[in-house]
Amino acid sequence: MSRAEKDDLIFKALADSRRREVLDLLKAAPRTTGDLCAHFEATLDRCTVMQHLKVLERAGLVIAVREGRVRWNYLNATPFKEIHDRWISPYAAEAVNLLSRLKRDLEEED
Repeated sequence: MSRAEKDDLIFKALADSRRREVLDLLKAAPRTTGDLCAHFEATLDRCTVMQHLKVLERAGLVIAVREGRVRWNYLNATPFKEIHDRWISPYAAEAVNLLSRLKRDLEEED
């Protein structure tokens, strides 16, 4: 799978607010699938929660580990780091440079 295809899977996974909520929950601590289903029981059925987990797994954002009959879901932060390094950091660096030039220009006017 190419880097562009992997990025597409990640951005697709992040496009849904419920999947982002799952990731927020997993950021705090690993959760069982049952725990996640219980969290969403007022709005989503178990099958839908499982579908969202599958999208997150396919994108590499969640790692599922079976322990007997229990499935534990863990956040995988590595794809976030890769997205940060590829997309966010270069743009942030340019913004910081722009602010530094602006500050310097304003100070030179005084």
